[in-house]
Amino acid sequence: MALDAIRDKVAIVGVGCCKFGENWDQSPSDMIVDAAYEAYEDAGIEKPQEQIDAVFTGSVYSQKGPHECSDALKLWKPVTSVSNYCATGTDAFRCGVMSIASGLYDTVLVVGYDKPKDRGVSGPSVMMNQVRDLPQTPASWFSICASRYFDRYGASRDDLARIAIKNHHNGTLAPKSFLKREITAEDYHRARIISWPFGLYDACAQTDGAAAAIITRADLARSFREDPVLVKGVTVFAGPNPQKDPHMDFLAWKPTVEAARDAWTMSGMEPSDVDVAQVHDCFSLTELLTYEDLGFCEKGSAKEHIADGDFELGGRLPVNTDGGLKTFGHPTGATGVRMIYENTLQLQGRAADRQVKDASVALSHNIGGHPTACGIAILARD
Repeated sequence: MALDAIRDKVAIVGVGCCKFGENWDQSPSDMIVDAAYEAYEDAGIEKPQEQIDAVFTGSVYSQKGPHECSDALKLWKPVTSVSNYCATGTDAFRCGVMSIASGLYDTVLVVGYDKPKDRGVSGPSVMMNQVRDLPQTPASWFSICASRYFDRYGASRDDLARIAIKNHHNGTLAPKSFLKREITAEDYHRARIISWPFGLYDACAQTDGAAAAIITRADLARSFREDPVLVKGVTVFAGPNPQKDPHMDFLAWKPTVEAARDAWTMSGMEPSDVDVAQVHDCFSLTELLTYEDLGFCEKGSAKEHIADGDFELGGRLPVNTDGGLKTFGHPTGATGVRMIYENTLQLQGRAADRQVKDASVALSHNIGGHPTACGIAILARD
């Protein structure tokens, strides 16, 4: 298997994102248009019908599939619709990258979007029956992992509080984020408990939103802009349901571990090369475990790195620089592309007050399913 087959063959030349939030005054089409036309402008595309070869779109809640983007953007093009729960955006991006690397298309548009608020979804409410066959919500499933991790490695709610405080702060610096409110340790500990040890500030915000990216052949990239971002690797890894594995220790996500192994091989890089990362913080504990599963720190050592501020803006490896799912918001199908939007801005030096100095390599990470899948994309400044 040629895992390095796509390395440096595809580049991002434009990105766009609508404002995330409870967008009652916007339809899915409105949000798609906002994100896509910002990406067009970013790439200098004035005639999409002539300059875009195909569209790859990702959504979980859409009832229209590929027709939603076709209708919104008025494009007569091949349109592929992808759905892989929380990893949907990354998977749509992966499909677009593969279509270019294979030589099928020159330039494609990737759009991730969702509008769960119109469906009455107010939080992470997907029901599961996969944790030892007991009914579980996402909060209660991840809280099992938190309790187990606390018992094994001596972490506590104080460590989760630092992650939540960091992401709330970062969200205030991102113009298109949903929640713009700093919180303190006192706020965190006084908030109501959802599923111990998780309180209100441990859970991400379910929102509406859309994000888009224009990708093209690397050898064409500079005809669009002078600072394209190269795709080093992108993968989506899935396997048998880990919750039913009697040997699962609830201390790591096997899909993340396996996807990371592929991503490092594909990109020719290693964890120490990454300058900035956006990871799937559906709950604060998920972000903590991801530090370790991706190899950013040793197993069981995350609490020391959190205490040292390693993952804060200005730290050794800033994580979730725009507030993450926690405060930017989590419109399920859009999240993976939103992460790529943020990483592209970071690599191009366009992230304003949240800019990571001299960022040259960026990683994004999505957990999907229950979580039985994981998507990872590694980008680099050209």
